[in-house]
Amino acid sequence: MKIDIVTIFPPLFTGFLSESMMRIAQEKHLIDIKVRDLRDWTVDRHRQVDDIPYGGGFGMVMKPDPFYKAVLDIGAPGSLEQIRQKARIVLFTPRGRILKQDLVEEFAREEHIIMLCGRYEGIDERVHKHVATDEISLGDFVLSGGEIPAMALTEAVTRLIPGVLGAEESLVEESFEEGLLEYPQYTRPPEFMGWSVPEVLLSGHHGEIAKWRRRERLKATLLRRPDLLAKAHLSDQDLKMLEQLREEPGEQ
Repeated sequence: MKIDIVTIFPPLFTGFLSESMMRIAQEKHLIDIKVRDLRDWTVDRHRQVDDIPYGGGFGMVMKPDPFYKAVLDIGAPGSLEQIRQKARIVLFTPRGRILKQDLVEEFAREEHIIMLCGRYEGIDERVHKHVATDEISLGDFVLSGGEIPAMALTEAVTRLIPGVLGAEESLVEESFEEGLLEYPQYTRPPEFMGWSVPEVLLSGHHGEIAKWRRRERLKATLLRRPDLLAKAHLSDQDLKMLEQLREEPGEQ
């Protein structure tokens, strides 16, 4: 998979891409990530990427031509329409589709993703309408630019690429992979500050441990994200556990 990230602040990605899983995935040639400076596609000596908005208003708006030229060069050969057919061109914006696991899985099946990071008061609407194929948001809050969402999408996609994670079977149990939150995790020591590890985890009884973990996943989802249960993959046993959990008194 290829990922190209277009930004006016390339150094922001240096640490992110040079550590841990992201570094290993690139060293294994499982993913090809390039960070591009949007200013490379400007034509004036000041390398200006923004201008005042038509109609007046506060702040500056990012110009359409640097983004257009960047996508043409990165996606070459081909016209803009041909590039839009073979690559996903993602624009990060508060009005975009909320990034969730099903959307991450969709992107992970692509061969090429081009991410466009905006700044200032926004990006010329013609980039939204005619250049980008997707508009993505991390949630209902405001960030100063698209760099953090680009990192989030890059990491979320990369970890789904076969061979990136050492224990790939762990993907199945992680939060959102089955529509459920993850179960609580514990490690040594068995008691700390008077807080003990649940006895079942010390028992060595794998069947009981698996049952406990499933119950805890259902419990966490019921208490914290009940909206996820409507789409979760639930067995008859899961449904019975949920009934029992609903009948239990709430946590104090």
